[in-house]
Amino acid sequence: MKNVSIIIPAYNAEKYIEKCLDSLLSQTLKEIEIIVINDGSKDNTESIIKSYSDKRIKYYKNTNHGIGYTRNFGIDKATGKYIMFLDSDDYVEKNICEELYNKAEKDNLDLVICDFYKEYDNGNKETIKTSSFKNSTLKDNPDIITEFLSPWGKLYKRELIKDNNIRFVENLKYEDAPFVIEALDRANLIGKVDKCLVHYIVHGNSETTVRDRRIFDILEIVDKIRKYTKNKKYLKDKIDKLTVRIITNYTIQQREQKNKKDAMEFIDKAFDYLKREVPDYKNNKYYTNRGFLRRTIEKNKTLTKIYCKIHMLFH
Repeated sequence: MKNVSIIIPAYNAEKYIEKCLDSLLSQTLKEIEIIVINDGSKDNTESIIKSYSDKRIKYYKNTNHGIGYTRNFGIDKATGKYIMFLDSDDYVEKNICEELYNKAEKDNLDLVICDFYKEYDNGNKETIKTSSFKNSTLKDNPDIITEFLSPWGKLYKRELIKDNNIRFVENLKYEDAPFVIEALDRANLIGKVDKCLVHYIVHGNSETTVRDRRIFDILEIVDKIRKYTKNKKYLKDKIDKLTVRIITNYTIQQREQKNKKDAMEFIDKAFDYLKREVPDYKNNKYYTNRGFLRRTIEKNKTLTKIYCKIHMLFH
């Protein structure tokens, strides 16, 4: 059995996959397997992956199914004691596997979190530090759920995922959060390594910045999160705050929507969802640290629409 299985979905990743794979092949922890799943790429992704002869790389090729299906496929193929996820355009520090593996083994953890760098096309770079905490559970420390909910930047015990049948949502965009929340909730013990070990790359046309009809998927994703946590009273305040944060962020981001009609429809549905699920959302703690003008716009459907329309006119 390998120590760590790293799962990488790859779709049209010819510009980035080499740097991603090189960062994994140089790991200080050698007992790893790198599971690369080509999700129907139409560029030179396959030839680049096949140019590597390292036996730690396990290559699979599928027709295009989307990232949720592809990550689930990788989970099914993983043989390591622990699992990591990495996007094909990101890369990692050479000691990430060793650092997270040693922490998990030393403290008998089901899940370990690390910090990360956020890097932009223009060369700018941010250091993203999530809150430090002692080994804990989500029930004892619900604040953990308010940190970033991407599957990467974490090490999961494979038994945690397999035994609880934790799966990514398929056929929907924004599939990450339900998986991570369930993993955090079911983990017997969660730990943190206070080091930046992942380089998360933000592209102008990435999946997280492109705005089209898929934006409506976020409402279904949030609903899945709320249904899963419905009877978990220790998470209610955190989930309400998370709901307000996600919905608010995506309503304001409609300023970048390609289709004005879609943008206005999404804003209507998003505010309807907030009123139904978090009736007192205007008093939510999420807005506490927002500037007066910003929170005034964000809380009001009409003002949000006006803001987005004005932005569309000048961009």
